[in-house]
Order: sequence, then structure tokens, then C-alpha cells
Amino acid sequence: MSCFEQAFIKKGLQSEWDQVIAVVVQPGVEFEDAQIHEYNRSEALPLTSAMVDFPNLVFEGHSTDYQTVKCLKAMVEDGIAILKVGPAMIFALREMLFALALIESEVMPIYGKEVSGFRDSLEKAMSEHPENWMHHYHGSDEEVNLAKHYSFSDRVRYYFATETVEKSIETLLSNLSNVSMPLTLLSQYVPVQYQKIRKGTLKNDAYEILIDGIITELDHYYFATYPSLD
Repeated sequence: MSCFEQAFIKKGLQSEWDQVIAVVVQPGVEFEDAQIHEYNRSEALPLTSAMVDFPNLVFEGHSTDYQTVKCLKAMVEDGIAILKVGPAMIFALREMLFALALIESEVMPIYGKEVSGFRDSLEKAMSEHPENWMHHYHGSDEEVNLAKHYSFSDRVRYYFATETVEKSIETLLSNLSNVSMPLTLLSQYVPVQYQKIRKGTLKNDAYEILIDGIITELDHYYFATYPSLD
């Protein structure tokens, strides 16, 4: 980091350097389509030990998605105090939407109503505009198709805001908000939210369940950053 400091000083930017609070690093954590490289504090020691010479700085982890709570806590303890995350949140959103679509497919026929067609709408959008994913997934047609929908290196996010997919999501949530979702199906497809509903801490509502799925992922970061929440 001293080279960065010297570069600032050389340009007459000492005051600007004094305002820097973090340096972005890659501490050995990364993810692939179906694999996660977990934080190893011993392997990261040569990096994290460098913070001793810069007491006014912390590290920002370039990508901390999908790390366990234990790994996240270790990163914070080692000076990686800013935990950058993104794809994991969209992955959680996708998981919840897929789960709700499965519940919808079971429930709506009971009421004689049509399903939203969310999965079909998403597939159609991805097929018509493959440029957002086609260069990211490799292998057989079956392997690529699996990665398209379930990869940790999520590319589905580029399609949620398209008009047809967005409309199908609205219909999905509306459909499930107008019927009673059986506890049996909630237990099957959204077991974490099912437990919260049973405890009375979460409403049996499609939108609330969707949001809670994302919050559950964010909780890992809260627990890692605020030890008092253990």
C-alpha cells in the first residue's frame, strides 16, 4: 500500500490520501459456477498482516459472496472490514422466486386459476437475448442450461427487469397473495421461512417471504460485522 501512498504524495494529494479509508483486495475468496473458494486466514496472512503498517486503513474484500458466517467473521477480524457482496443477493432472490413458482404450480390449479408463467417468461427472455450469459457458461448443452439458471456466477439478474419477466413476477406474487399457501408446501420449498411463519415472526405472504429470503442472506453479514448479534 505504500506505493499507493507515494503515488498520491507525488501528485500533491496528501490530503486526499488522508481521506482514504480502505484498499480493495482479493483475499483468496472467489466463486465459480458450482464451486466456492472459502476464506483461508493462514493463506491470507501475508496480505492481512500488511495492515499493521497502516493503522488508519482497512481492507475491502473484492468479492465475499457465498462465504460462510465463520469465514466472514474471520475476514472482519483480520482487517477485511468492508465486505463487498452482490451476486449472492440476486442468487437468493432467484432462489425464492423459483421456490414460489413451484408453490404456485401446485396451488393455482386447486383454485382453477392459471399460473404466472414466470419460469417460461424468464427462459424466453434468456433465449432471445443470450448475450448476457452465453460467453460465461461452458460445457455440454445440459451443463450450460443448468448454469444458466443456477450458477453462483449469476447472469439471471440481467433479465429480471425486462418487461415480460417483471410482469410475470408481479403476477406470481399477486396470484399467491390471493390464495392460501399451505404450510406443507412452505415446508417443502421455503423451509427457513416456514419455520419463521410457524414461530409467528414472518407473515404467510408471498412478498414477505420473498424479501425474507434476501434478508436471510444479508444476516450472515450482519452477524459477521456485529459480534454482539451472536
